[in-house]
Amino acid sequence: MKSCRLLFLLVLTSQILAGQTKKNIDQQTLTWIRYYNIAPLTEKWSLHSEFDNRSFINPIHENLWVLRIQGRHRATKLIDLGGGFTYFHVNTQDPNRNPDFSVPEYRGQQDITIINDIAKITLHNRLQLEERFIQKASKTELLDNFSFSFRIRYRLQSTFTIWEKDKQSLKGTISDEILFNFGKDNKKNTFDQNRIYLALRYHPTPNIGLELGYLNSFQRRASGIDFYDRDIMRFTIYHKINRKM
Repeated sequence: MKSCRLLFLLVLTSQILAGQTKKNIDQQTLTWIRYYNIAPLTEKWSLHSEFDNRSFINPIHENLWVLRIQGRHRATKLIDLGGGFTYFHVNTQDPNRNPDFSVPEYRGQQDITIINDIAKITLHNRLQLEERFIQKASKTELLDNFSFSFRIRYRLQSTFTIWEKDKQSLKGTISDEILFNFGKDNKKNTFDQNRIYLALRYHPTPNIGLELGYLNSFQRRASGIDFYDRDIMRFTIYHKINRKM
């Protein structure tokens, strides 16, 4: 019940922010296509890696691609810990602009996730810290220095089984995530964004999952007065390597 009230508060906060800045909102539509691999190492340790390509739809244009790798440790039945590194290759945030260069971002990340099973619903409360190094750029070229900031993310997610037979299953996911920036280059956009996600995941086998979902990202830009309101269709292939412990 407390988690539900918190989720409601996060959604309400994002809607209030949106309502106050309607005249400065850019509406965009994107697709995110992702491959997510899970490689068990021991009973409690695993290596997770993913490749994510993000593109605008109207007009069709590359937004960015992401490469992420992290180690995860299931400390207890309720606590899952993770830490890793992410590389972002950002082409453009505006589908109508096509610069001659792409901006790299190097990001460290650490998280703690609390997992609770309530009836047939699994709740994930994730708190994540990120250290972001983004190369600065002018309108025409990359510069030789980087901006640095911390970002804190909190996500509440529920996963539930809709249908299950033999080794096949269909699961649903609902989540809300809020993100905040901290750093000297982020004074105008401490509130970064809010993400609401709805998805269905089909498992033809226990080790393969095909997920299709809708994500709404409402994000404040560096100016502090401009926002992106993004409608995103997300498709993910989950692949868990079958290994006997």
